[in-house]
Amino acid sequence: MRQLLRKYFILLHLLILCFVFVFILIYKQNLGNVTGTVERIRQTGKLRLITANSINTYYYYEGNPTGFEYDLAMEFAKYLNVELDIVIPGWNNMFAYLDQGKGDFIAAGLAITQERLEDVSFSIPYMTIQQRIIHHNLVFGPKNSEDLMYRTIHVRRGTSYHSRLEQIKGSGIDFNYILHDNIPTENLIAMVDKREIRFTIADSNIALLNQRYYPDIRIGIPIQEKESLAWAVRKNDIDMIVEINRFLLYANQTGILKKITDKYYENAQDVDIYELKKFHERIQTRLPKYKRVIMEESDRYKFDWRLVAAVVYQESHFNPKARSFTNVRGLMQVTRETAEEMGITNRLNPTQSIRAGIKYLDKMYQKFGHIEDDYQRMLFSLASYNVGYGHVQDALKIAESKGLDPTNWQSLKATLPLLSKSRYFKTTKHGYARGWEPIHYVERILTYFDILKQKTMLPGFYSQGIGK
Repeated sequence: MRQLLRKYFILLHLLILCFVFVFILIYKQNLGNVTGTVERIRQTGKLRLITANSINTYYYYEGNPTGFEYDLAMEFAKYLNVELDIVIPGWNNMFAYLDQGKGDFIAAGLAITQERLEDVSFSIPYMTIQQRIIHHNLVFGPKNSEDLMYRTIHVRRGTSYHSRLEQIKGSGIDFNYILHDNIPTENLIAMVDKREIRFTIADSNIALLNQRYYPDIRIGIPIQEKESLAWAVRKNDIDMIVEINRFLLYANQTGILKKITDKYYENAQDVDIYELKKFHERIQTRLPKYKRVIMEESDRYKFDWRLVAAVVYQESHFNPKARSFTNVRGLMQVTRETAEEMGITNRLNPTQSIRAGIKYLDKMYQKFGHIEDDYQRMLFSLASYNVGYGHVQDALKIAESKGLDPTNWQSLKATLPLLSKSRYFKTTKHGYARGWEPIHYVERILTYFDILKQKTMLPGFYSQGIGK
């Protein structure tokens, strides 16, 4: 009896194994041979990113690739210990390229929609956005969806904007929409700015970024509930989805995701439209007078001249006679002591002021040579330029006492304001400081820097002596 039972269980076990094997074969066949993506990536050492050229995804600046999606994808490649290859098929061809195996995943600011779920699988979300109407400030925008009646809206074909407009039109609201092929959203926003078209739609993150570059546009009503952005892989590519989700969780836990998000979007909502318009005007009327010396002196220290120009504007609005309430003077608001240290005799002389300011900024930059990330290093240097190296060091000691990373700007951002509180500054070497000011200072410079970077890159902008 025992032998019969043993034979029975052996036979049953073999049948189960056969069933599982057949199930796996059928399952793999149904997946369309898309499994093994991660294995292929590891074997070839190449991770193929399908994306689109766009200000919020991937573009080149000064010969180097950049953009939110690119930076995040680069971190994914590092996570897998492979190289990143970029595939740019044009917006309308991205899904076809993915399906044909010409890339491993799409990272292009894609919203998760019902229509797309029929063709691809999505990762867990990494950002929440909302579709908004974009119009010129001289054009009255719709007050609600019903107010779209008889208006004409321009969007890119195959986007979530396109799908949403079809839904609204299907609800009985009579309006027109014109579809464009492979035109980035920022190009359509530029057309709104130039009043070539009256309306377009943009995700809220894209709209806020572009308002920096086009301060005459207005971000109008939402036309959709909030949506989630995610990466896309081939339908049922389980291995790849699991690996991407693991990475996104890792990026969230380690602060990588926040670091990249802050780099591109942190100050997008904190804009003063009037101040932005003034900045756009002054880089046309005032900056050209000082651009040459800014470029020459910046090149001496290998600084991006646009960043330095942003510092000059933040310090003086390109006014060589500017004077602060603490009696710092000139284009770079150099103190008398700093002027002597940097070897200049006249703080009101534009060339001397720029030379001294950049030299002093480099001095701060050298003090943070232990920070490997150049971007983070510059943020520390700018804060020191504003509030002083000693106060920054005091704030970093507070950060270390709280277990914060002393090489991360977010740590400094958290502790600098504490220097205005007696329980903290009374224990520091350099005492009280208005620690919130260097934070605002750095953030405004980054906004101006971003605008200057895009000046020669986005359609609708003309260099007029601003570009190279």
